[in-house]
Amino acid sequence: MEQKTMRAALIRGNGEDAEVGYVPEPARGPGKALVKVQAGSINPLDLLISSGKFYLGHPPFPYVPGVEGVGIVIEGDKVAPGTRVRFECGVLSPYGSLAPLTVVEENAVMFVPEDAPDDLVACLGISGLAAWLSLAWRAKMAKGERVLVLGATGAVGQIAIQVAKLLGASRIVGASRNRNALDEVLSLGADAIVELDEHGAPELAVSFTEAAGGPIDVVIDTLWGTPALGAMMAAGLGARVVNIGQIAGDAMSIPSAVLRGKMISLLGHNNLFVPKEERQKAFGQLLEHAMRGDLRVKREAIPLERVSDAWRLQRESPHHKLVVFPS
Repeated sequence: MEQKTMRAALIRGNGEDAEVGYVPEPARGPGKALVKVQAGSINPLDLLISSGKFYLGHPPFPYVPGVEGVGIVIEGDKVAPGTRVRFECGVLSPYGSLAPLTVVEENAVMFVPEDAPDDLVACLGISGLAAWLSLAWRAKMAKGERVLVLGATGAVGQIAIQVAKLLGASRIVGASRNRNALDEVLSLGADAIVELDEHGAPELAVSFTEAAGGPIDVVIDTLWGTPALGAMMAAGLGARVVNIGQIAGDAMSIPSAVLRGKMISLLGHNNLFVPKEERQKAFGQLLEHAMRGDLRVKREAIPLERVSDAWRLQRESPHHKLVVFPS
């Protein structure tokens, strides 16, 4: 019997753009669900995997990219057919979300309401969870604290600004290199903005402290490098610095006195290692706020035919989420 094929986005080699091609339809194994994909988003992680620089490697070429999406279960061991789910594909899976069909671990799905828009569910997961969990679960942000978001114009940063406001921050500062995009950060709830420039960490620390109106309690850092060091210098006693990215560099030197002198807690965050029940609860809260209009996620719907354009746009940091509709 001839194996059926499907039209999907494909990565054919390290560093190459996604392109449309044909692959065999996936077959479901034990403990997995076959899902009809409604929408899949493109994340920085997808580009990192395709570059060949991801620390876990990449799937064998060619493979279908896309680490998250939303769809309807066709077949599963535990999840009933017809169930609508948000799903995450394994980072080494040859079948990602940018295809009409995919297979995912059943224990990696989250149930979502029927009235939640496809594009919202698809784009709120990885970025939204990173923002919410880093503030509420990792930093345990308390009402009335001052919050600084480094990389505030990116997808995670934009959501983090809004989550900090929802959680009751007394003062929120957004920092980024993109001055034009920073204006939008103010409309999302930031009280002040800081344009990152070529100044060193001590100068940035002064700017951060002035913008925050005092020492900073919580830092959400998607940048690392000099901005992160400046944030630590601006931190107050017992501050928590949560790192979730390295856009400004993957290594830096931190004076011991900066950490010890203020009893700073430097915390790494990775959604993959958060207990599922915490991720499920956080996603439910994010979705509820978004559907109520308390939280905005700027996004662009893209047909599969334009996936190459979308891939290149993501590489340029578009400051909004790109959602691909594969069918």
